Amino acid sequence: MALSPTGCPVSPEAAEFDPFDAPYQLDPAEALRWFREQEPVFYSPKLDYWVVSRYEDVKAVFRDNVTFSPSIALEKLTPAPPEATKILEGYGFAMRRTMVNEDEPDHMERRRLLMDAFLPENLEKHEAWVRELVRDYMDRFIDKGRADLVGEMFREIPMTVALRFLGVPNEDAKELRKFSVAHTLNTWGRPSPEQQLQIAEDVGQFWKTAQTILDRMCADPSGEGWMYDSIRMHNRHPDIVPESYLRSMMMAILVAAHETTAFATTNAFRTLLSNRESWNDICENPALIPSAIEECLRVAGSVVAWRRIATEDTLVGGKKIPKGGKLLIVQASANRDPRHFENPDEFDIYRHNSAEHFTFGYGAHQCMGKNIARMEMRIILDEFVRRLPHIDLVEDQSFEYLPNTSFRGPTSLWVEWEPKQNPERRHHAVLENPTLFHIGAPIKEDIVRRVVVAEVKREAEAVIRVGLVDPHGRELPDWTPGSHIELVSAEWRRYYSLCGTRDDRNRLSIAILREPQGRGGSVHFHDTVKPGDILHIAGPKNHFHLDETATRYTLIAGGIGITPIIAMADRLKALGKPYVLHYCGAGRRTMAFLERVERDHSAALTLHAGDEGDRLDLPSALSSLAEGEQVYACGPERLLEALGSLAEKWPEGTLHVEHFTARSNILDPESEHAFEVVLADSDLTLQVGNHQTLLEALTAAGVDVPSDCCEGLCGTCEVAVTDGSIDHRDLVLSRTERDANDRMMACCSRAAGKRLTLAL
Repeated sequence: MALSPTGCPVSPEAAEFDPFDAPYQLDPAEALRWFREQEPVFYSPKLDYWVVSRYEDVKAVFRDNVTFSPSIALEKLTPAPPEATKILEGYGFAMRRTMVNEDEPDHMERRRLLMDAFLPENLEKHEAWVRELVRDYMDRFIDKGRADLVGEMFREIPMTVALRFLGVPNEDAKELRKFSVAHTLNTWGRPSPEQQLQIAEDVGQFWKTAQTILDRMCADPSGEGWMYDSIRMHNRHPDIVPESYLRSMMMAILVAAHETTAFATTNAFRTLLSNRESWNDICENPALIPSAIEECLRVAGSVVAWRRIATEDTLVGGKKIPKGGKLLIVQASANRDPRHFENPDEFDIYRHNSAEHFTFGYGAHQCMGKNIARMEMRIILDEFVRRLPHIDLVEDQSFEYLPNTSFRGPTSLWVEWEPKQNPERRHHAVLENPTLFHIGAPIKEDIVRRVVVAEVKREAEAVIRVGLVDPHGRELPDWTPGSHIELVSAEWRRYYSLCGTRDDRNRLSIAILREPQGRGGSVHFHDTVKPGDILHIAGPKNHFHLDETATRYTLIAGGIGITPIIAMADRLKALGKPYVLHYCGAGRRTMAFLERVERDHSAALTLHAGDEGDRLDLPSALSSLAEGEQVYACGPERLLEALGSLAEKWPEGTLHVEHFTARSNILDPESEHAFEVVLADSDLTLQVGNHQTLLEALTAAGVDVPSDCCEGLCGTCEVAVTDGSIDHRDLVLSRTERDANDRMMACCSRAAGKRLTLAL
């Protein structure tokens, strides 16, 4: 039996793992499915790497770029034979440190100096010419009826954009295009000794051509483009931006900007055209393009895996990694981890957290060009859904991939269409008023799904149940107990728990309590929603997960709080788990789903109708909690506060609650103070004004922090705090968690003092 470098036995599955075998090359996430579940961190003898496959473990490695050095990111995976090395030496090949593979503090010193061109506000000027470029390429084949999109444009446009962004003249582009693919195979592939010789020739030619161009730019550094910016920074700060860095980056950034975006665009089109309903949805509503792109990057990203080396003995996912241990961190696998993404194998352009994928990496080394790639892909897709919405994949075509561990995309993508159906032949205004996209991560308010109101039924006094279906009769997403959707109508957006039956994938059901003294949303929905109406929803999302491993459960619902609780009771009954259900209300007439609760859960049910004098005595009902028992509750704030007081004596993690509404989260600048926030992982310092939230300040600086409710209810925007005192204003963290002072909700909580340090 094979042993790992730590002396532990290697499992038969790990011993057989080879990333150059067909399963990984065809679908790396699927190839690692068993490992995600059974052995999330394992040593591969064939690769001599530790392979990391789960979301949280991949994130932990990316975050700590001191313990896990990026220095081997561009190291050749397959050692070169002496003959290949000699060929490269003949071309003067001298690839050194770049933004990708350098350690701290050098990395962040250089990154700060060279980051300006990548900021969203500085990318806006490129949008118009990128769109013109896309249109020019489409004009060349739009009347043909058949095209290989890779050969016709997807390979060409990212290279052209990259060269212009760098400031490289068009006349030099042809030579660079010829050789860029060789660098991918040379670094991340397993070429034969004979192939290595030709690859070495191509890489050498690539290097020589890039250096010749750079020499010309250095001779006259007055031009416009990122390489000119870098040359000028070299002249001002030669100790931070040395000449060797310029020479290495000239080659590395072309590969990064060209290959990854070309592959990502190809993968996205193949994915969308294979999911025709999603393609039709974005044709109907191009505002969905940003979220569709993020979902494509999640399920079929072009960057499959990256590499790190441990600088000391450490742990990853509980597995011992020795100093010098090399890690293959597989983003493609993390992007399909069910612990982070619900229904991860389903392609869903309405997924609320798609942008949390790792295709762009994470932390200090997150891809600087992520927003250039997003911009290109969005514009290309927008032009296609306008001009060629009727394209189809050519049937029975085969897809070939460059054999390597880290980058993935087919070498061709054939599509066909009927030119006579081209919209611009009938409507000359097709090219007018293109969709304008915000530069950066998708705007969450735009990620909404159209639904039809199938039913509105009164469930109790002041409570209606609303049934929602897809306009085209399609299945709606699966959901888990505790899930909610955000219902959108006109200017109203409100959260409602799902309370239907999970075995009906064609319908989502919510219940709405009319609250005349509320903020107006419930009254609007009560007064206006009727069968046949078109509404929009975001989700489903779940911030109130049911832990199915507990030994026993107490469920407590107060009033409309029955909506998530009834779904939990249904699930526990199906699992055969022991549970009790306390359902409280002012009176039976006000208690929604009462008939269903009594019918399906009578053996576990205790009703507490206030007008019958039967009020819930919480201390008595919870006096004999068994070891391992969990309590789930949803209801009025006074009920949850009483439970919170009781839970102070219980083991941590016993109580789980969901709040109806947040406390007042309106920011009053006159009563707030500004503070400084240090992003330790990114080596950045930001100022948070008294007029803005921490989340707003992070977003404005281009730091992607996921968020949802923005009211301190859901926990989505949680960030880790390593130093500084926190003014907690959320309804997510328990008292013990607040006292730990190591995390906060960026949407509402603030610094208690003048400074916070975050692990971002």
